[in-house]
Amino acid sequence: MRGTLTVKGAALLIWALLLFAPFLFQDVRQIEVAARIAIFIVLVASYDLLIGYTGIVSFAHTMFFGMGAYGVAIALKQMGPGWTPVLLGSAAGVAVALVLAVGIGLLSLRVKAIFFAMITLAAASVVLVLATQFSQFTGGDDGMTYRTPDLFKPATKLLVDAEGKVLSIAGVKMNGKIAAYYFVFVISAVLFWAMLRITGSPLGTVLKAIRENEARAEGIGYRVVAYRTAVFCIAAGTAALAGATYAVWLKYTGPQTALSFSIMIDILLMVVIGGMGTMWGAVIGATLMVLAQYYLRDLMEVAAGATANIPLLPELLNPERWLLWLGVIFILLVYFFPSGIAGTIIQKGDKA
Repeated sequence: MRGTLTVKGAALLIWALLLFAPFLFQDVRQIEVAARIAIFIVLVASYDLLIGYTGIVSFAHTMFFGMGAYGVAIALKQMGPGWTPVLLGSAAGVAVALVLAVGIGLLSLRVKAIFFAMITLAAASVVLVLATQFSQFTGGDDGMTYRTPDLFKPATKLLVDAEGKVLSIAGVKMNGKIAAYYFVFVISAVLFWAMLRITGSPLGTVLKAIRENEARAEGIGYRVVAYRTAVFCIAAGTAALAGATYAVWLKYTGPQTALSFSIMIDILLMVVIGGMGTMWGAVIGATLMVLAQYYLRDLMEVAAGATANIPLLPELLNPERWLLWLGVIFILLVYFFPSGIAGTIIQKGDKA
């Protein structure tokens, strides 16, 4: 129990920092990092619903993420800024994601895990190619930029003083940028809460039973294919909503930001780092991975400067080698936390 409380406390602390991020970290880059962490928490948690709770290995999660992002992007590009295209684009993206999820689920979830994983990888690759080829709709390799609702414009005044100027709280101007960040935060928090509810419900118990012993779950009366298809659809819809939210935040959507296979690799790493089948681990894994992607190079640059007089070290700590050190850190985390950070802490804490 002690381990579970420790993990929950750490995850809630991260959510608290994200809640007050605009006031604690006022640099533009830091706010971008906070928004990305919030989005990836949802992405990782929805993927953990598949791989951690149900035992489904899929490489199509970024495909669903991209559906939501492109749905909103195309709607805003064609219809102009406003809430109607955001809602219609989000609904269209989720609908397409659900149709694909049902199709893939019903056709493929009866096959063995490795074959299902290959089918999802093929589907994601096809969608990526289509997004780059249909440039008249998607912008091709260059992607597309668009305007979002006026509420999110930096010039928008959320609060004004007696003179009509933008009111500042703790040195932070209450403008459209703050509205955009809290739009991302609230949606991410609600989606994460919804997934917590799912894993804590009877449905979550059934999913764990399927993961542990599919044949036994089938034998006691559960329709395994139906449950696996249902959770695949839930994860797909959640990923699409996360993509739609990220598209509104970025004001740009392209293959590299929405459909790239590198995003899928990041999600996998975050799940492993945080701990599969914990849900709270998604918060820890996503936070650590995003922080490493943004700040590891900066830390290495400082370390290289501090060790300039020591032979060989400055070369090893060259910022251009940050991916090498990211790999080393990942190996060490897997070695010392074989069940992920959250999973290992829970196991050790509950045994104590």
